Amino acid sequence: MQTEYDYIIVGGGSAGSALANRLSADPHNKVLVLEAGRPDFKWDVFIHMPAALSFPIGNKRYDWMYESEPEPFMNNRRIYHARGKVLGGSSSINGMIWQRGNPLDYERWSHDAGMANWDYAHCLPYFKRMENCLADPKNPFRGDSGPLQLERGPIKSPLFGAFFSATEQAGYPRTDDVNGYKQEGFAAFDRNVRRGRRLSAARAYVHPVKHRPNLSIKTRAMVSKVIFEGKQATGVEVVIKGKKQVVNSREVILCGGAINTPQILQLSGIGNANELQRLGITVVNDLPGVGSNLQDHLEVYVQYSCKEPVSMQPMLKFWRRPFIGASWLFFRKGPGATNHFEAGGFARSNEEVEYPNLMFHFLPLAIRYDGTAPSGGHGYQVHVGPMYSDARGTIKIKSTDPLVKPELRFNYLSTDQDRREWIEAVHVARNILTQEAMSPFNGGETSPGASVSTDEEILDWVRRDGETALHPSCTAKMGTDAMSVVDPETMKVHGVEGLRVVDASVFPYVTNGNIYAPVMMVAEKAADLILDIAPLPPEHTPFYRHVKH
Repeated sequence: MQTEYDYIIVGGGSAGSALANRLSADPHNKVLVLEAGRPDFKWDVFIHMPAALSFPIGNKRYDWMYESEPEPFMNNRRIYHARGKVLGGSSSINGMIWQRGNPLDYERWSHDAGMANWDYAHCLPYFKRMENCLADPKNPFRGDSGPLQLERGPIKSPLFGAFFSATEQAGYPRTDDVNGYKQEGFAAFDRNVRRGRRLSAARAYVHPVKHRPNLSIKTRAMVSKVIFEGKQATGVEVVIKGKKQVVNSREVILCGGAINTPQILQLSGIGNANELQRLGITVVNDLPGVGSNLQDHLEVYVQYSCKEPVSMQPMLKFWRRPFIGASWLFFRKGPGATNHFEAGGFARSNEEVEYPNLMFHFLPLAIRYDGTAPSGGHGYQVHVGPMYSDARGTIKIKSTDPLVKPELRFNYLSTDQDRREWIEAVHVARNILTQEAMSPFNGGETSPGASVSTDEEILDWVRRDGETALHPSCTAKMGTDAMSVVDPETMKVHGVEGLRVVDASVFPYVTNGNIYAPVMMVAEKAADLILDIAPLPPEHTPFYRHVKH
């Protein structure tokens, strides 16, 4: 590792992987990626087998294993938060679901957050640039030559057909593509799987170019802070094998994600001045928005017993694992090649919302993220939760030691809107799953079950059973108001030079879906801004807008 670079990318996760590729494409740019986690070894089945997605979660070799502070509106429960501790970041351990969000999410970014060049017309070209959509490559909304190959779930189980029919019987439409003209509705989902293997950001962007002489990638390298001379970032302090060293660069780009980026900013003297001074940190710039505006998606699993032996539940049996593993290892086929989240959709729970506020994932088995399953035989479930809650949380460091995890407070269920939409979400899910189309399979609801029926009982169940959908974001938001942290035209941190942020923390509002695709879009667009390349021209392609009656 040299001591002088043009760009130091802090975090080799989703956004960091994309930037590593784009910034090093010019051989004159010397680029260093510092990733605190481990390499994504080619032989590591837990990372690369799609169906093994539950194994890295809760494993300290792959997962940073965060927990929130006791959540006051969730019975003071600490909510577990998995974050990828490996090259590729959370894209190496996530559910591989590819969802852009709704076009109106980006209209909201543009109009409500004062970011004129981040409306959907300006974002669409970057979504297309990074995609290779195998299912519909000639669709004007989709890309056909990008590094991120997308396949669509095969949805072969008869449970999928019954579920789609049930959504229509309940009054919710089908759609051809939730990432195309019309997000609202139900369909097969795109996924980041290539020839039966997970296609993480690292596999798509880093590994094809890792031999470039101007690109250096260092794993197990923990950045403790950004080094400043006055207001100018000059490099980083990094700990490798227990030893601190300083590496200099023309620019530092933080790609640590919505938890680690505000932590590093605060450790470096950028944040709420009063809080930093209490910890003895020299203030470089007073930016109270650092670590504020934390947003996430909470979800529950509504689970049903299945009367017919058609679910994937038998595949969970321990004795089947060697056969599933062999089929995947030698042929890239079988139950090991699916990410399970093959279909679902987006719906509005009331007529007041302009675009879908609920997301559903349908699984032809009953299982939790940690791999545990309810007792009994065959089952199926939907994951559901509100998509743009107005609850807001914070991330604050409590020590100057970078190994001490910051305090996470999400404040789930803290607002009237959030609680109301949660009640609506469970009612909508039950309405769909009790339609006539599901009756051949419906063996009765097992979670939450018949004992949970009133609005207060539903909320109490959510407090007891709700889990994060793992979409933390918005903690160093782009914008121009007093609480913004990043300039949307340059990705530079307000008030300092030589420091930029590119990851989910820069979202002003969380998008209404899984956030991996929006993170990658932001990274692609940011690469042009950083390199001072003319942005891709906007594409004013009309998209679906619901007309209120």
